[in-house]
Amino acid sequence: MRHTISVLVENKFGVLTRVAGLFSGRGYNIDSLNVAPTNDPTASRMTIVTRGDDATVDQIVKQLSKLANVMQVQDFREGEYVDRELALIKVAVNSKTRAEVMQITDIFRAKIVDVQPKSLTIEATGDETKLEKLLELMNAFGILDLRRTGKLAMPRN
Repeated sequence: MRHTISVLVENKFGVLTRVAGLFSGRGYNIDSLNVAPTNDPTASRMTIVTRGDDATVDQIVKQLSKLANVMQVQDFREGEYVDRELALIKVAVNSKTRAEVMQITDIFRAKIVDVQPKSLTIEATGDETKLEKLLELMNAFGILDLRRTGKLAMPRN
């Protein structure tokens, strides 16, 4: 089962290394990791997506809470949070396929951020399901490059 864990940490040298080391040292895999500053310049928020049963994730949360410079750890349960991801997708186009790619982009409420003679770069945001569907459709045209941010999550309350 996939879990989304939010970790508030102090902006200190080596914190990311310690968090990643906790996962790798215990054989846990990180599906995605996103780190960025918060509105407090002394703190950053990590959003980690991992897989495991509830007991395994509870253990991860306890171990994260014990790490130096970790201020808060929260394991989001389904329905408790809002999540989004950003993807930049470079798609191959020609004169015959350009309009269709643009139409699909519009249907998914994505934006074209770069236009080249043989490619379009699309910026798409949404939950993982939406992005996977868009990628599935764009595969038919040829995805030349793909960059994804990983999940960002925020509690509903």
